[in-house]
Amino acid sequence: MSRILVTGGAGRLGRSVVAGLAKAGHDVVSADRDAVPDGTFPAGVEQETADLLGPGEALRLLERTAPDAVIHLAAIAVPFSAPEDVIFSTNTRLAFAVVSAASELGIGKIITASSPTVLGYGSPAGWLPECFPVDEATTPRPWNAYALSKLIAEQTVQMFAAAQGDRIRYAAFRPCYVISPEEWAGAPTQQGHTVRERLADPALSAAALFNYVDARDVADFLDVLLRNMDSIPNGETFFVGAADALATEPLAALLPRFVPGSEALAAGLTDSSPAFSIDKAKRLLGWEPQRTWRTELGQADLVGAATGFTTTAPATPGSQETK
Repeated sequence: MSRILVTGGAGRLGRSVVAGLAKAGHDVVSADRDAVPDGTFPAGVEQETADLLGPGEALRLLERTAPDAVIHLAAIAVPFSAPEDVIFSTNTRLAFAVVSAASELGIGKIITASSPTVLGYGSPAGWLPECFPVDEATTPRPWNAYALSKLIAEQTVQMFAAAQGDRIRYAAFRPCYVISPEEWAGAPTQQGHTVRERLADPALSAAALFNYVDARDVADFLDVLLRNMDSIPNGETFFVGAADALATEPLAALLPRFVPGSEALAAGLTDSSPAFSIDKAKRLLGWEPQRTWRTELGQADLVGAATGFTTTAPATPGSQETK
């Protein structure tokens, strides 16, 4: 069992990560500007409130809590949700403050959250990758402050890995569009639409190239990553996503409608194949996601009956594509 500090533990992804790591047997500390209500986290999870942008605050927090590992999630999490200079400054300063403080204290394992948006899809000037599915070797071409700040977070852990060698282990991960447990039951997702609305209207998921991941699968990934960091190359970055696309039609047909010029590149994305490869996490860590929208929406029907959310299954022309 490790003692793990999770920054941004009160956020949408953070709550599932904290709960999942605690369930896996770790001693978990959640750090955020605001505490969550009692009963939100499993028994035994500690909460710390801190403004990590304050001078020296990250170092003081880590000295006080003395973790074996740090998972840095704290950030402005939505592109264009604040002025571009604020997003860039906040996210890059947070990443550097936490990673540098943890490195100074010699904390053995340090992980930071990045984003698939570093690749640059959705650029008003147009965007095409070298190939589909995209993976960690795809060239990053960020076009907004959020995406650039996340690429710099990756480069921050790589810089410290280069300076520290194998004394401290570092990694970064790019979680796809996060869906938390309550959102399967009908609560609005990050962009304000329900999962079922995103499935019914492809334009809603097209902005993220139909990628998604269950927040609990991210927690499982981080548990596996922590347990294997000593045996993989230092400073690695991983895509973390579902094994299928958040779509009821093959992406070979959908992507050309929303990504001009992608017909040939997307031709191999048949059946339920996603646009984002998670093969690296499978190969280096042996991790695979356990949840898909096909299974979770079915399970959410039972939850919805208890919570008042309507979760009637959509009539999907791609239902026969389930493998």
